[in-house]
Order: sequence, then C-alpha cells, then structure tokens
Amino acid sequence: MKNNLLFCALLFFGFAQAQTTADFEDFGLMPGEFINQTEDDLFTTGNVSLPNFYFEDYDYWDGWAISATTDTMTRGFLNQYSSRSGAGYNGSSSYALTYAFFEQPINLTGDAAGAPVNGLYVNNGTYAYFSMLEGDGVGKKFGGETGDDPDFFLLTIEGELDGVRKENVVEFYLADFRFEDNSEDYIVADWTFIDLQVLGNVDRLFFSLTSSDVGENGMNTPAYIFVDNIITADQPLSTVDQRVNYDLSLFPNPATSFVQLSWNSNDEANANLFNAQGQLVLSQILQQGSNTIAVEGFPAGSYFLRIESENGWDVRKIMIK
Repeated sequence: MKNNLLFCALLFFGFAQAQTTADFEDFGLMPGEFINQTEDDLFTTGNVSLPNFYFEDYDYWDGWAISATTDTMTRGFLNQYSSRSGAGYNGSSSYALTYAFFEQPINLTGDAAGAPVNGLYVNNGTYAYFSMLEGDGVGKKFGGETGDDPDFFLLTIEGELDGVRKENVVEFYLADFRFEDNSEDYIVADWTFIDLQVLGNVDRLFFSLTSSDVGENGMNTPAYIFVDNIITADQPLSTVDQRVNYDLSLFPNPATSFVQLSWNSNDEANANLFNAQGQLVLSQILQQGSNTIAVEGFPAGSYFLRIESENGWDVRKIMIK
C-alpha cells in the first residue's frame, strides 16, 4: 500500500508540475483595447480555446472576447469589456469575458484535454457590478430599497468528458444578498480563485449564470462573466476519479504554523496541499488517527488540501494566516 501511495504522490507531483496557465497575455493588447472577433472562431491560449462568433453586418459578437480595458467607473453597456478591478488577475493586462445569457463553453486542448482543471479566477465586470449596486433601469438594485431583498447572482460551472456531463458542478456567487445580516451582503469586485478539481477529468467546461432578478424576457442582471488564469493540469487523473465525503476534521482553520488532521480510516491516504495557483506545496502520507500538517512559513492565503485513498478523494479548503 505504501508503494502505491508513493506512486500516487509522484503522479500528483508530476501532474502539478505539468500544469499550464492560460493568462490571455499573448494577444498583444494595449491598455484600453479589446478583441471581439477572430478569423477561426476561436481564441486559443495555453491549453484552452474559447469560441467566438462575430457578425460583421450587425457589429455583434457572441461567445468570448479578450480585453485589456481598464474603466472601473463608467456605468452601462458601453463599458461591457471592463473587469471591475480594471485589470486582469494580479494586475495583469488582459483577461477573457463572455456574455452568458445562455450557457457558454471553454474547450480544453492539447495535453489538457481529458485531464482536470485545477481552477481559474473570476470577477464581475464594471457594467454588471454597478447595475447590481445601484440599479440601472433594467436590472434592479440588489437588496432593494431596504437592503432586505434576498438577491443573488450565481455562476455555475459544469464539466464534460467525451460528450457526457459530469455529475458534480461548481457554484460561485458573484453577488449574494441572502444574509439575515445585511452587512454580510456582497458583490464580488476582485479576482477570486475557484477550485475546479471536483469536476475530475474533463475536455470541456460550461459556464452559466442565474439571478434573482428575472423579468418577462429572462434575467435582468447583465450576464457577464470575467475569467483569467485558467490552470489546466495537463495529465489525466488516472488513479481514482471519484470524490468521497471523507469523515475527517481539520483544526485550527485558519492556521498559522500547523493543521491537525484527524483521519479515521484504517486505509492509508495521501494528502496534497495546493496553493491558490494550483501549485503543489506539500505532500505527505496520512496514518489512522491524528496527523500534523506543518504550514509554518507558508504565505498567507487560501489553500486546498486534496486527500486520496484507494476508495476515492476529497478536497478541503484551508486558510493560512
């Protein structure tokens, strides 16, 4: 069993090392520029391709666009290409966006096809952000006049492999006003990492949006998703491709120097700790009972602990202060 677990550890280390990040910086855009059309109907970067359709007669585009626009203040549709942060993830120049009134796909290419996606960063656009914050004549002000309306703007990401949708989905609230305490209500304004490993091996991702603000013609909230730094694994998850809800506990969380993990199974397991960029930063074997995972000296932020045994795998989020 130890040999198998060591093999799994080496496999996952190779899987992490082989990853590719699609950061959209290779389109040559200057600040303030965007591209909403391409000759072959695909924007390809890293190991992903994003469908795009441009109708010249109407100056109309569908699918995905690439942007380096920086306007964080102008309200309305004419500022549809700007992320709320005015840049890509970590201050980079370029990022991708889609109008997802209907479901929009991203295709995995090369070594990434048929392998997991470690994760990606998402954000709101300036247009949708101010529509939800203030209302704009079509979309309502989230929370209403009293702030008590339970509004939400929800992103759902699904995976597909060989034409079959995966059972697991990933949901992320781009805005959430459903809290009893209105001070907890929020609209996302910064790039935020979403872990997609739960989807397992995929060759396509699908993005869709739902909102509490719906009219006769569908959703009133501007249906834009902004994406950056798509991290693909580039190696299929060939050992165990089944998520299991393991009975385990982690404390303290948030942590500063260590995390104590209680593993209640007789089977040994492998624990892999990934940072928010999907990079493997620690790997160790778990034994039945209490296990100490040393995190002292790690940069503060979000981490994802993947636990794998011969029965399946699970992921838990860890915060390091």
